[in-house]
Amino acid sequence: MLYSHFFIDGSVNNQLKIGYGAYLMVSELCIPIESLKDTVRVKRFEQTNSTRLELQTLLWALDETNGLANDHELALTVYTDSQNIISLPRRRASLEASDYFSIKNKQLNNYDLYQEFYRLTSKLNCEFVKVIGHKRSSNKDEIDKLFALVDQASRRSMRKDFQRMNEINY
Repeated sequence: MLYSHFFIDGSVNNQLKIGYGAYLMVSELCIPIESLKDTVRVKRFEQTNSTRLELQTLLWALDETNGLANDHELALTVYTDSQNIISLPRRRASLEASDYFSIKNKQLNNYDLYQEFYRLTSKLNCEFVKVIGHKRSSNKDEIDKLFALVDQASRRSMRKDFQRMNEINY
């Protein structure tokens, strides 16, 4: 069985509805941070918000590992600061029972992503771990330091894109 640790995060500009999702996959948690900086994957998403971006990033990361999961039994631990993602496994029965509609009979935002989340995670052995983002450096353990890599990568990409847009508009 292969064991992998996924760290996911995103940064979004709510006015522009543009975001950058980032993920890092490692097989061990004790790998030196400096050696991992170039392995963080980043992707731009449009027409998104913070909740949607976190889900889009996770689904993109899981989809990219699909080939690995097909060839081997894969156990994943996903580290995220998204309370929505953390709550999805326990919400599955009620969301499916309501066919992804609210009590007011309105289809839920992101229902399509929830369905994809359940489709992908039902094929995998996934555990979701809540990370507290933006801790002081002195309070960070190894998991927090790895999570900070994806947080920084997504924010850096968002800042670069925003600066580029401002330069074009001036």
